[in-house]
Amino acid sequence: MHDKYKDLDFTDAKPVGETPHLAKLQAEAGGKSRITMRVDNDVLATFKARAEMNGGNYQTLMNDALKQFAQGLRLTDVVREAIHETWESCLTARSTGRGKKLRAG
Repeated sequence: MHDKYKDLDFTDAKPVGETPHLAKLQAEAGGKSRITMRVDNDVLATFKARAEMNGGNYQTLMNDALKQFAQGLRLTDVVREAIHETWESCLTARSTGRGKKLRAG
């Protein structure tokens, strides 16, 4: 894909900030930075599979996972919170009489 540009000389190219159209596109990108990083193939495959199942983008999923890690969240914390919320809603439904009563068999 990039082979057609291999002979071009970009040494005199202006920085993005000095090119109004590119600066606008960069500003619209929402404060994100483009990076290059290497990840294990199995990790990448997992994120791509999850994105395909959910109809999303694997890069967005990876960004969300990194954001959660940066905020100090661990998978166990997320699962614990989900269980707590489910338990609370079950208790609330039961106490208001909206829940189904369980019978001992």
